[in-house]
Amino acid sequence: MMAMTRLSDPTPRTTLPRALLSEALRLARSPLTAVHLVCGLAAGLACGEYFSVTRWDPALGADAYAQFLGALMPLMSAIVCGLAVDEERAAGRLANLTAVPSRGRAVAAKLLALAALGAGALAVALGVFGAVLAVAGRLPLGPAPLAAAWAGIVLGSLPLYALGLGVALRLGRNVAIGAGAAGVLLAFFSVGGLAHGLMTGELTGALATPLSWVPLAWPARLGSLGVEAFIDAARAAGPLLTTAIAGLVLTLAADAVLLAWFRRFEDGRVDA
Repeated sequence: MMAMTRLSDPTPRTTLPRALLSEALRLARSPLTAVHLVCGLAAGLACGEYFSVTRWDPALGADAYAQFLGALMPLMSAIVCGLAVDEERAAGRLANLTAVPSRGRAVAAKLLALAALGAGALAVALGVFGAVLAVAGRLPLGPAPLAAAWAGIVLGSLPLYALGLGVALRLGRNVAIGAGAAGVLLAFFSVGGLAHGLMTGELTGALATPLSWVPLAWPARLGSLGVEAFIDAARAAGPLLTTAIAGLVLTLAADAVLLAWFRRFEDGRVDA
């Protein structure tokens, strides 16, 4: 009787909180967590020290730094997604994602965990940068622009994590990283080049160019606009709002497509 009862017990459901807990436990043992922390600290300290002694306008320096971090996100998200998929393949041919009752929740938890790691690294990078400038007395606008830049970069990066994860699963790590590298170049071109606004005094995030509406450029643009909204709200508020709405819509659409596609995904790859 007891055996029959056990056999009739329903299969435990894979809820999103359980899947997220599983991801958190695995990431705690993964080198990806330490790499994110080190990268955030290194970027914040190096750029903070530079802008604390340079003669550049510190407000434009914060703008340039936000653009720099945002422009790197296509590549950084692609690398992280590629390495995470490699870890899953090495651990059991993606069994943690495909051999579970709910594939959709499993891949959603993976996506959220990787995006959270990126958001944490950005918080460290911007927080350390702001702290160094504050100690040097070169943070005239306060911490609010850096917080807005963080929110903008994170929002602009969310669809890129969905794209990077999908490409890494389907085509492998190297293809995902190659696409991310192309995205970095596009993001820098969208604001006129690396530190263009810093050298010219322009608010390049608020400039409207054809590349401004390519999603790979949105982390750089939204991060920059977060700072520029405190420098010149009249110019930056409109582009900030429209790009943020576009980023939110694309995030929801990209996540829905990823989840629907992964439910039918069959992995045929044996390499990265």
